[in-house]
Amino acid sequence: MDNEQLDDASGVDWAALEAAAVAAMKNAYAPYSRFPVGAAALTGDGRIVSGCNVENASYGLTLCAECALVGNLQMTGGGLLRAFYCVDGEENVLMPCGRCRQLLYEFRAPDMQLMTTQGIKTMDQVLPDAFGPEHLEETR
Repeated sequence: MDNEQLDDASGVDWAALEAAAVAAMKNAYAPYSRFPVGAAALTGDGRIVSGCNVENASYGLTLCAECALVGNLQMTGGGLLRAFYCVDGEENVLMPCGRCRQLLYEFRAPDMQLMTTQGIKTMDQVLPDAFGPEHLEETR
């Protein structure tokens, strides 16, 4: 990642998010896939929350790092996510899977940004035409 991406105009300290994601990844429980993942996000009130993947012998019960991160968000006061960073076991940027993009969409701030393998993008760019709570409100 180049230095221009470390501190963008929105005031996101991408280096701090990367470090938190790497630290979280080191706590991953991935004995089956041997693919540890760590994620970190900046909240609207300036907190950094993080999570790691937790595998299970019944593979379908595995929790992605983003799931743990959202649990951490709720356990530490809630709020919305402004910026997100995810890494694999080699500390490379990793894109959230489709399920996790949907999860992040639910807890995003309107201007949420994600570090991607192609640089910084908005949630709308990585999950266009997303289904969210606003669609459920329309049917009530």
